[in-house]
Amino acid sequence: MAASSDSLADILERVLDKGVVIAGDIGVSVVDVELLTLRIRLFIASAQTAREMGMDWWTNDPFFAPNAARAEVGATDLAARVAELEARLPVPGGKEEPR
Repeated sequence: MAASSDSLADILERVLDKGVVIAGDIGVSVVDVELLTLRIRLFIASAQTAREMGMDWWTNDPFFAPNAARAEVGATDLAARVAELEARLPVPGGKEEPR
């Protein structure tokens, strides 16, 4: 049996590249009465691997991406301006009154 020569850095690189899922349930019961159930799902991977798996929640979270909050505010302002301009347009059908 050959000894493994993987260093901790090699193992960490492999885990971050491929990802690891840890799942488990913890239940606390007293006299057959369930008091608490915790369902734990943990996914450990690099940001690039997580993005490839379809997880990118941090890109729109203002805490992690301050520019995302500014973009959201800009979109809200833009929507308000469009609504204001649409209100000024004449009503289709010949009436001159604004909507």
